[in-house]
Amino acid sequence: MTIEEHYKALAPKLTNWLVATGSSYHEACDIVQGTFLKIWKMKDDLRDDDTAVSGLVFTIARNLRKNLVRDNSRLTFVPEIRDPDDDGENAAGGGISGRVAALSSQAKDPSTTDLALLRRRLQEAFAKLPPILREAYTLFQIGGMSIHDIANQVGISENLVKVRIFRAKEKLQEILADLRVTF
Repeated sequence: MTIEEHYKALAPKLTNWLVATGSSYHEACDIVQGTFLKIWKMKDDLRDDDTAVSGLVFTIARNLRKNLVRDNSRLTFVPEIRDPDDDGENAAGGGISGRVAALSSQAKDPSTTDLALLRRRLQEAFAKLPPILREAYTLFQIGGMSIHDIANQVGISENLVKVRIFRAKEKLQEILADLRVTF
């Protein structure tokens, strides 16, 4: 496969995995771009029949995200900087809640607000998962990786990968139990 074919096959999965594991969409796009730039630089070292490229791609992306998190943890956030969209209605920070109320009153389509609520609930649920469970689950469900590939990438046994995926599903079902539809 060419680098372009790998990109077309893996970039959407990689982006979804990064977003599901806590990166913003824009950060995820930057990480995907950086990942495939590194893959392109390594193109002469890759074999044409190399089936482990997906594992390599996810490993590079995970390392780039770790570097980004580490670098961002060194930044200092000053509380005096205000949100540029805040119209200053409430200097104590109430301007955000005013904007949220205005946005919800502007929403004409109830499915849009339902989708936003569902997306927020899913993000919160994923954030509550322990990192080791979240990583295994998202690599499997969102990244589309096999149990074998995840075990090789993370450095654990296949049985432990299966246990982590199972426990993540249980925890997500527990957290999101109120969203279940019963008839």
